[in-house]
Amino acid sequence: MLSYAVIFLIVAIIAGVLGFGGVAGIAATIAKVLFVIFLILFVVSLIRGRGR
Repeated sequence: MLSYAVIFLIVAIIAGVLGFGGVAGIAATIAKVLFVIFLILFVVSLIRGRGR
């Protein structure tokens, strides 16, 4: 999932450089959401791993 966030971040940077503001904004938003989901799942897996 983290790889998808990085891919969308790269797409957002390239789209921003090329002048596609709308596409860059959407890709950046998707990258942020995927990164937050990744962090939540990572913390949950850490907590569950320590419990066992």
